[in-house]
Amino acid sequence: MGNPNIDASEFRQVLGKYPTGVTLVSAKDGNGPFAMVIGSFGSVSLNPPLVQFMPGKESATWSRIAQTGSYCVNILSENQLDLSNSFFDKEKDPFDAIEWREGLTGSPIINGCSAWIDCEIGEVHEAGDHYIVIGKVRDMGSEGSDDGPLLFLGGAYGSFDELKES
Repeated sequence: MGNPNIDASEFRQVLGKYPTGVTLVSAKDGNGPFAMVIGSFGSVSLNPPLVQFMPGKESATWSRIAQTGSYCVNILSENQLDLSNSFFDKEKDPFDAIEWREGLTGSPIINGCSAWIDCEIGEVHEAGDHYIVIGKVRDMGSEGSDDGPLLFLGGAYGSFDELKES
């Protein structure tokens, strides 16, 4: 297994040198829409089209998503920091203040996001204190925004302005 001598805070600090995109993984059940902010999202396969994200094993939101059988990965744009932060407020339902529509699977697509990937849950693998969730892509799209992605690096949010110039 892993090295028990690796300090968790040092591990986090070292990995914090690598930027991650900020996504909102959303789903909908009998109680309405809900979502979780995820930085561990990526492509897995082109054929068949598969993606992955890694929720914590203790996440109550992941447990709810798992029960629905589907989810949508909303790739947030650099101007959606406030939207991202609203999902950490346990006092208010962020879906009351944002516009969204249902995707093919019924999962919420957040208006104004850079892109979205609507998925059916495929395989789920245990990986330490997280799961690796493989999503079978059922539909996807881009909102056509020129805004760059919302990024997270070294404990702070930011953007990558050079994307606009390429």
